[in-house]
Amino acid sequence: MTKIKCLAIDDEPLALQQLAAYIKKVSFLELIAECQSALDATKVMEKEPVDAIFCDINMPDLNGMDFVKGLSSPPIVVFSTAYSDYAIEGYKVDAVDYLLKPFSLDDFKQAANRVKKQFELENQKQSAVSLLDKDDALFFKTEHRIVRVLIKDIKYVEGMSEYLRILFDDKKPLVVLLSMKVLEERLPSNRFMRIHRSYIVNLSRIQEINKNRVILDSETYLPIGDLYRDTFNKYIESKFLGK
Repeated sequence: MTKIKCLAIDDEPLALQQLAAYIKKVSFLELIAECQSALDATKVMEKEPVDAIFCDINMPDLNGMDFVKGLSSPPIVVFSTAYSDYAIEGYKVDAVDYLLKPFSLDDFKQAANRVKKQFELENQKQSAVSLLDKDDALFFKTEHRIVRVLIKDIKYVEGMSEYLRILFDDKKPLVVLLSMKVLEERLPSNRFMRIHRSYIVNLSRIQEINKNRVILDSETYLPIGDLYRDTFNKYIESKFLGK
């Protein structure tokens, strides 16, 4: 069985020790490192890929919530904290679970099972697409068919919970079981950009930028998300002529 590589992150030594001990008690989890800060976790993740993090929220320098928001491709996240007020915000950053301190081993195992379910789902999604470099095309599994799509024909991609809707100019949208993260990694970064939690856009289709949205045509307006605005603005600045 493939083990899920995990980080334990907490600035309190005793809490970190307990969290690490809980991870070691779950057969399908593998503890990669124990980190006392988000900065330490960042250093680990730069050297080794991680599937999931169990992360405290209230930490000095950089709290867990801001740490996860700042990750371009965050792993599966479970937050822990002594303050229940963070629960709703935790789900806004796609945390699969939220552990309120003090939590028991049974509580932790429930969160770990949610991590496992999400991990298996993401692996299933990865198998739904394959890249053909020579033809500059992708194969997508949809329903009982395998559909070939030329990359240049993709207008934009819309995320819909566990599915993606791939939009074209001259044919019906294609709906596939796939994550935004997987498709974003497969599309050429010089031609496509994620501009919102729910949208990846073909950069060649952008006709206009108006405040916080991009305009592809008279009927297609896509929002620019806060987390993606700086990267998008840098791209536009690199292409900008004039004052």
